[in-house]
Amino acid sequence: MPPIGTHRAWVIVVLILLCSIHSLLAAPVQQDLGQSEAAPKKLNMTVKGVFESLLNFFRPMTCRLSNERPLIPCQVESLNASECLKNHCCPMKIGQDLQCHMPVKDDVQLAIRLILVTGGGFLILGFLPICFCAILQRSPCINPLQRMSKKVRQIARDRRERREQTNDEEVHLLD
Repeated sequence: MPPIGTHRAWVIVVLILLCSIHSLLAAPVQQDLGQSEAAPKKLNMTVKGVFESLLNFFRPMTCRLSNERPLIPCQVESLNASECLKNHCCPMKIGQDLQCHMPVKDDVQLAIRLILVTGGGFLILGFLPICFCAILQRSPCINPLQRMSKKVRQIARDRRERREQTNDEEVHLLD
């Protein structure tokens, strides 16, 4: 049975793990040049939006250049950075020219996210039985050793009555 202090430590560890996973699940915010920095007043959670954010979590994209992958140009009407970002493309300045290219798949970020998700899942699944056993071990309805038997109750009642009788006799003797 773990000491009482470790229970709080495990709760803190699980909360930290959940907060880190939640921060990874949050969709990256790309601010447009004309947008204000104020938060939206109404959150719009639809099935499509949740599915897209889940899909984006498992298909991370990046604008970092890689020597292994060729750059695929985006079809953007005007060549400025805001139009490039609106079309989910990556602006890149080569010399004096601004070019837009498609983002590439980020394998490193995908590996980190998968390790965190599987590690968190194994951590939760590993400690769930330990937590249930610790809770159920203290429960008198599940663990018969936690219940007081009828014999023990009777003995405790008899001792209490005897103690009260001796205290009453001592009080009468002192008077």
